[in-house]
Amino acid sequence: MSGSRTDHDITSTFKSLDTEEFIDIHFYRPAGYFWAKLFSRLGVSPNTVTVIAIFLGAGAGICFYFNDLAINVAGMLLLVWANMYDSADGQLARMTGKSSPFGRMLDGFCGDAWFFTIYAAVCFRLMPQYGIWIWALGAVTGYCHTRQAALADYYRNVHLLFLKGKSGSEFSRASTLKKELGALSWRKDFILKLGNVIYANYTGKQERQTPRLQRMMAVISNRYGGEAPEWFRAAFREKSLPLMKYTNMLSFNTRVIALFISLFINMPWLYFVFEATVLNVMLIYMQVKHERFCTTFAAELES
Repeated sequence: MSGSRTDHDITSTFKSLDTEEFIDIHFYRPAGYFWAKLFSRLGVSPNTVTVIAIFLGAGAGICFYFNDLAINVAGMLLLVWANMYDSADGQLARMTGKSSPFGRMLDGFCGDAWFFTIYAAVCFRLMPQYGIWIWALGAVTGYCHTRQAALADYYRNVHLLFLKGKSGSEFSRASTLKKELGALSWRKDFILKLGNVIYANYTGKQERQTPRLQRMMAVISNRYGGEAPEWFRAAFREKSLPLMKYTNMLSFNTRVIALFISLFINMPWLYFVFEATVLNVMLIYMQVKHERFCTTFAAELES
């Protein structure tokens, strides 16, 4: 792609205003845009930015092990910095046209690495008080987190697919990704193929959790050649848009605000409880609503 794309304004690096959250629009996206423009001038790749973000976020998690508010605040600032870079890598990829399945897999791993470190640090911190049982709560919370983040990401990309088309979404089908793996060699493209295998399996799990959505997508593929009619795209956006606020709350900002509050009041276990209860209720509501209107749309598309 032409380098002139890097001269576009900040809104050209947004996924869409439908899917952007207030904090992202007014803080993380402007900050990420600044870093993305700088990295573009320096010739730094989006994947390199993601790797730096992984280490910054992991360093933040380590800071949460200490029962010292000053160190905890330092960790909070590191996590905010890491998320600026996590915003910058996607913006840089869209500015330079360097988006790839491996980059999307690496971006997903970035958040997992942050929160794995955070959960481990909090568990070690609380072990003297709660014993080994805190690890059970941490494991349950971690499992909940992966499901919440995966479905939030999936629903966001489905929304973008029908809002902006294939070029404006990172929506993928596991079957397509697995077919593309055949062109890669384990010997020559080991890292790339491993990343794509992980991403294909990740996408497969998302599909298994959304059976009615998959039925609707099959109808679009079989009856409309994969191109959804305009009336459907408008109707789908109307139903999907109210759920986008939940995809945002299940992604980063809301859970991090809860984490920071729990650290400020020196009750970090509250963060685990918040994820396992409040965010899970939110996930179930979002999933039920989405699957329900997908069933209706599948029937309308077939009629």
